[in-house]
Amino acid sequence: MTRRIMKNITLVELLEAGCHFGHKKEKWHPKAASFIYAAKEGVHIIDLAKTKEWLQKAGEYAEKLGQEGKVLMFVATKRQAKLLLATAAKKANAPYLASRWVGGFLTNWDQVKRNIDKLNKMKKDKAEGAWKKFVKHEIVKLDKEMKQIEMVYGGVADLKSPPDALFIVDIKKEDIAIKEAARREIPVIGMVDTNSDPSLISYPIPANDDAVGSIEIIVNFIAECYLEGKEKRAKEGEKEKERTSEKESREKAVEVKKPAAEAPTKPVVSKEKKKTVSKKK
Repeated sequence: MTRRIMKNITLVELLEAGCHFGHKKEKWHPKAASFIYAAKEGVHIIDLAKTKEWLQKAGEYAEKLGQEGKVLMFVATKRQAKLLLATAAKKANAPYLASRWVGGFLTNWDQVKRNIDKLNKMKKDKAEGAWKKFVKHEIVKLDKEMKQIEMVYGGVADLKSPPDALFIVDIKKEDIAIKEAARREIPVIGMVDTNSDPSLISYPIPANDDAVGSIEIIVNFIAECYLEGKEKRAKEGEKEKERTSEKESREKAVEVKKPAAEAPTKPVVSKEKKKTVSKKK
């Protein structure tokens, strides 16, 4: 399925989305040189053939994560990417951080989990009417606190453990997330502009990480690949259940067809043998 989606994303579409615009020459990162096609009017132009190549690799990895039941978390805290990323992540039923990166999210997970659990408990208590015992100003205070926590942790409320991989829109802006992922050896897929170091992550997608069109096409593609992998996993699970059910049905049918075990019969002794035995006595 990744290949089918990828076939629809052409170099022309990447060009129209503005994926090719890099930063000014003086802001470039030397390690991004292999992704740069040329410089025009003092601005680096990204090689879209490399963009498509790495987008394909990243998409296949995202699909694999979904198919293996692993968690890919989406991260983008820059203004023009927040809503796009949150919308795509929700469609893929994936966790996301779009407000700000929480320091220690990966390296201090126990504390992060406590905050997530607190949010979920507050939401549950409110829904079940447990707050009705409080006076009005206390309810307002609780509601305000819950909204503040939800603003940060709302997109990751269903996480039970640290994610297996990250997708990041701007690896330069989210440098703390990159460092934490490196410490925990968590793979990262990321949009890498000409001012960033692509060697810091596992799957660098060379692309303009500032233009809305560029962010949208990359984010949606990765989210669709991840969702496709999850759907494949679900279908495989259904097929496995069907196979198990069919096997159990066949086994029951065989047991029903088996004849009942006959009771052991006593050996028949002829009258002549009985007479011989009595004479010997």
